[in-house]
Amino acid sequence: MNKAPEPVRLLVDNDTGIDDALALAYLCACEHVQLEAVTSTPGNVDADRVAANNRALLELCGRGEVPVYIGARQPLQIPLVTTEETHGPQGVGYAQLPEPAGAAEDQDAVNIWVRAAREHPGELTALLCAPLTNFALALRREPRLPWLLKRVVIMGGAFYYQGNTTPTAEWNVHVDPHAAAEVFAAYDRAAAQGLPDEQLPILCPLEQTERFEMQPSFLTELAAAAGCAEPELVRAEDSEGTISTASNPLVRYLCDALRFYFEFHRAYDQGYIAHVHDYCAAGIAVGTLDYATRPASVAVETESKLLFGTTVADFRGLWGRPANARVLSANDPAAGFAELRVKLAALARGLNAPTGRAGID
Repeated sequence: MNKAPEPVRLLVDNDTGIDDALALAYLCACEHVQLEAVTSTPGNVDADRVAANNRALLELCGRGEVPVYIGARQPLQIPLVTTEETHGPQGVGYAQLPEPAGAAEDQDAVNIWVRAAREHPGELTALLCAPLTNFALALRREPRLPWLLKRVVIMGGAFYYQGNTTPTAEWNVHVDPHAAAEVFAAYDRAAAQGLPDEQLPILCPLEQTERFEMQPSFLTELAAAAGCAEPELVRAEDSEGTISTASNPLVRYLCDALRFYFEFHRAYDQGYIAHVHDYCAAGIAVGTLDYATRPASVAVETESKLLFGTTVADFRGLWGRPANARVLSANDPAAGFAELRVKLAALARGLNAPTGRAGID
């Protein structure tokens, strides 16, 4: 990425979540990004815990003015299943922050999405790093949302690739496959009515996000770049639950969160690494990562017990339907991690610097 990215007005929906937290910290570090709102969907943990995690992290990053909203508290049709074994009981591994000073806004997240899109047509980018429950509900209330949003980026799905929840299903989609199915059905209708290709959602599936495989050495490099007084060593031979002693609070938070993620991946025979899916999607949403996509017609299985939550992509037009998504097909993890390190280190060094106002006008 050689040229400076264009300004982005961003709506974020997440289920924070360790990789969600990393992505949100990165977004706070991007000067060209105006965070309009962060909405909280149940997934990795319940919606209230997600919102508390979001508020606490925004406050740590000096962005406490960014409003945080809660929408749905359950998937559309099935019981909520959370994943504390992956992200820890509070959703952010071993990381500890004080409870946020403020409470979540009392307005419904779905109303916020609809109002913002109507008031700012063609101006807002949507980043969806969670089950698609809130977005599906927003599409029910405002079917013109595909035309009103400038850009949509979704982290979810897996195509001809091993799932991370079942053999074929990715977590975000599997938590609420009915919502994902509604979203792609809405874009089916929009595509049939002539929605421009650039407004089709960019879908970031596991086969591409798992290329963003963070090594523990990243945290050592981040701490050094952030000016920490002592080396930050996160090693496979450390005792589980070892807590960071980094002098910088953001570095300490990220190290404690990601150590849990390293340990989880090792427990599932993937090595002492962390797949940071949501950072991949965030960088694409705000124009800082290079990538390529392929048009496809995407659908979600909601009936089969064996394939429940599986995403299916028709890249060859065999269904005879126009593309309803652009599926990520290439990216550059090495450049992405270099970008992430630079931005997070700058944010960590300047946590006490004044910040501007954010929020939907």
